[in-house]
Amino acid sequence: MAKILVLYYSSYGHIETMARAVAEGARSVAGADVVVKRVPELVPEEIARKSGMRVDQDAPIADPNELGDYDAIIFGTPTRYGNMAAQMRNFLDQTGGLWVKGALVGKVGSVFASTATQHGGQETTITSFHTTLLHHGMIIVGLPYSYPGQTKMDEISGGTPYGATTLAGGAGSRRPSENELGGARFQGRHVAEIAARLERGAGERGPVPPEMNNPSETTGGTVGQS
Repeated sequence: MAKILVLYYSSYGHIETMARAVAEGARSVAGADVVVKRVPELVPEEIARKSGMRVDQDAPIADPNELGDYDAIIFGTPTRYGNMAAQMRNFLDQTGGLWVKGALVGKVGSVFASTATQHGGQETTITSFHTTLLHHGMIIVGLPYSYPGQTKMDEISGGTPYGATTLAGGAGSRRPSENELGGARFQGRHVAEIAARLERGAGERGPVPPEMNNPSETTGGTVGQS
């Protein structure tokens, strides 16, 4: 049974909606054990409420140390200047202990995102996110063109080969379209199918080099880099 985590950050609910669709797609694969969680908010609650942010999201808060418990992790983030949101970056910066132990090596990693506009940095957000996953040794999976909605030309829509995306609009009033949600479901199913194949065919993992297997080192190799 492949264990899959859909881990997201959402300010105004767009990525939260996409995360539910991703999870729906993943659950369509027989035997997939799918969990949806979110990363902690960094904005003070009073300011978040005044800004109209979604402060009542149902998904529980994830712990960075639990990521190694899953066979695949599908990350969702809004775009901030062509990069992942600070909340997601802060969460991932706490995974140093997992990196030291090689806990995510060989696990499947995938990303979906949102932007305000068509050219607001969807692709750079996802591909720059991939850098962190590759440093962890994860296997990157995107949204292939076998999803028919990738080539839909009769409407404005998100969707990239790097991962599912949605457009929120300048004021955040646009909600994910059915084509965008379809891409999210497809990506979830695609990741779950690949994770299941890898899980079925997995043998014993090779030993982690001694210098990389020191659980007491939880800084993620950042000593001397700051």
